[in-house]
Amino acid sequence: MAQQEGFADGQLKKPSAKSPVIPWRTRIVLSFVSVVTDYSRRQNGTVNRTLLGIFGLKTSANSNPVNGVKSFDVTVDPSRGLWFRLFVPTTDESQNLSSLPIIVFFHGGGFVYLSADTKVYDAVCRRFARKCPAVVVSVNYRLAPEHRYPAQYDDGFDVLKFLDNEKNRELLPENVNLSCCFLAGDSAGGNLAHHVAKRVSELTSTFDALKVIGLVAIQPFFGGEERTEAELKLVDVDALISVRRTDWMWNAFMPPGEGMDRDHEVINVCGPRAFDISKLDNFPATLVVVGGFDPLKDWQRRYYEWLNKSGKNVHLSEYPTMVHAFYIFPEVPESAQLILEVKDFIHKQCSKVVKN
Repeated sequence: MAQQEGFADGQLKKPSAKSPVIPWRTRIVLSFVSVVTDYSRRQNGTVNRTLLGIFGLKTSANSNPVNGVKSFDVTVDPSRGLWFRLFVPTTDESQNLSSLPIIVFFHGGGFVYLSADTKVYDAVCRRFARKCPAVVVSVNYRLAPEHRYPAQYDDGFDVLKFLDNEKNRELLPENVNLSCCFLAGDSAGGNLAHHVAKRVSELTSTFDALKVIGLVAIQPFFGGEERTEAELKLVDVDALISVRRTDWMWNAFMPPGEGMDRDHEVINVCGPRAFDISKLDNFPATLVVVGGFDPLKDWQRRYYEWLNKSGKNVHLSEYPTMVHAFYIFPEVPESAQLILEVKDFIHKQCSKVVKN
């Protein structure tokens, strides 16, 4: 049930400062990203991806170890452009371990932006792989508005089936333990990780070796028709998140049709049309990360409380002075703290598997 993790005390704390404690360099980058993404949105509802490509925000996989991690790109389904970047730790510690957990990671970007080969996410996954240590699979799922719901959830689930397929296991290191699988993601990736975990819990017989035992939802992207206090009060504080931007992203993500508003269960997971998560006995242990200056924090807290009331093993971790997506910036001290928290969460859940 609810437990304290890191900065968490089971309740969201009041921000201890009047503004986020973020280095100026990071603030400038966040503001730049916001401006570029705003300009990339066309009036007809599409995205100018050529404009985004001009800034060279991507990096290639590297089979030679970089900072103790090597990486490879693996194609899952060329017909829909589904692939993932595989990160394998090469440190002495990781190679001497008889068993490595596997983290299936989903990047953020409001379901519209970024990718598995975006530089910041390549770097984040390398840190997870090296620090945990773990094998990391970063999923390059299809983006909206070109591909709307449920394409992203289908892609995430199909990557799990690909990993579970015996003929594909030779792509993974010999000491990977598929029975210690974690789904993780930030922002939209946190939303995606939740819904893929839900689908796995409903269809456990689909898998032979792979077992999802943990979910890491880092500042997950949830919402609803209601405007929360945080969305209204923090609109000018967080450079990335505003009601105007999130409304546009939800409209780009959801297909047109009756019931496809922001109270749909995939957006407002614990709202009026919520799925009864208490029915899923094997829903994985969950770590929910919240930032005190994230306009989405009220939705994230409700998610934590919903899981807790539904009898799930859920942990809350709050970073009171942080904005949305703070952890992808290594110059922010709390970024390193979060990586260590995730490491501790993974080790605790894996130890339970070993004991059983």
